[in-house]
Amino acid sequence: MTPAIIAFVVVLLIGAPVAVVMAISGVAGVYSLGGERLVGIIADRMFSGVSGYMLIAVPYFIFTAELMNQGGLTQKLIAFNNALFGRIRGALSHVNVTVSLFFAGLTGAAITDTVAIGKIMIPEMKKQGYDAEYAAAITACSSIIGPIIPPSVVMVVYATLLRDISVIDLFAGGILPGVLMTLALLLTSIVLAWMRGYPKQAGTPVRVAILAFFSALPAMLVPLIILGGILTGMTTITEASGFAAVYAMFIGVVFYRNLTLKKIWNALVTTVKFSGVVFFLLATSAVLGWFVTRSGIAREAATLITTLSDVPFVQIMLVCLLLIVLGTVMDVLPALVVIGPVVVPAMVSLGFDPLHFAIVMIVTLNIANVTPPVGMTLMTAARIAEVPYERAILASLPFYCAFIAVVVLLAAFPFLSTWIPSLLG
Repeated sequence: MTPAIIAFVVVLLIGAPVAVVMAISGVAGVYSLGGERLVGIIADRMFSGVSGYMLIAVPYFIFTAELMNQGGLTQKLIAFNNALFGRIRGALSHVNVTVSLFFAGLTGAAITDTVAIGKIMIPEMKKQGYDAEYAAAITACSSIIGPIIPPSVVMVVYATLLRDISVIDLFAGGILPGVLMTLALLLTSIVLAWMRGYPKQAGTPVRVAILAFFSALPAMLVPLIILGGILTGMTTITEASGFAAVYAMFIGVVFYRNLTLKKIWNALVTTVKFSGVVFFLLATSAVLGWFVTRSGIAREAATLITTLSDVPFVQIMLVCLLLIVLGTVMDVLPALVVIGPVVVPAMVSLGFDPLHFAIVMIVTLNIANVTPPVGMTLMTAARIAEVPYERAILASLPFYCAFIAVVVLLAAFPFLSTWIPSLLG
């Protein structure tokens, strides 16, 4: 175990990509267990890490998201949500949050939401008198709803990596936590808008609101197509993801008429790049995960947790604290593939419901997207807003506290994660 830990720390400190860190530390760990006799298993483990049939859904979900981005969906959703919140103080702030909720059902990736929504909302918020750092903070924080509301690339990776819970249960389990995060952001946004006197907008005429709804409706049907097919059992994950991509292309070309061949090509290029990163992470994490399982690190982690406390709530909060600390130096997917094989078996062995802990873990890790210094969505939003990253960090603190409150609720009340999956049987 020691060679793997030394290799992991050294390679990480020299700035190597996380996938390379996992590959080298995994090889060192495998060699320490059985020498050259076990080295031959590495290629087999890497192949098994990316050969799952369900992983076909990952590039399809990414492609669907990129098609919707290139096809101008964001403007339609903003127009509809603006019609709903225009009369309320801080309207654009609330629109930013609710658009992310709708957009979450289309992308499943936080950084995609940040770019697509931020490029439109942040300049408009600055123009109407909102602080630039506030516009960046709320855009970044609302974007992390994306990987929690299904479909979610993170959940597909989790189900493939851990294989102790189905991706359908994860999708269903993420619905209520995603709504809770949205409500927490909206409440914080409303309070801050009232305290700071952010502007209202003119009310939208009913006719205009109805037109905005029907204009956005074809796009809003995408998550219903995906979730409806999966949760009712009519389609598999891969079938639903493929159909969603075809539908997104159809409405972009035929209905909205602004999805050109060049934009489709750009969506394909982005899909290949992002998918390559995901699959490389999965391949290398399979080696490290095999070593973790064989070495008994998960059992040792469970023992350590029980020595710190025998109260379940305290145990899960200690793990959440560890996940938040890890999120300060790693993005969500790398953090998941590094820590998942260690803590998930440990927590399950302590008696935690696998689905409950999975949702808590995914929600907590996604907060890493706004946790400095490696808060990718917050960093991206700060660049779009043309504001120093440090100011965006300070502006995000109220929303960060709202997220922590949601994590505490999810940790304390397992039914928030398991209720909808139980209704679906």
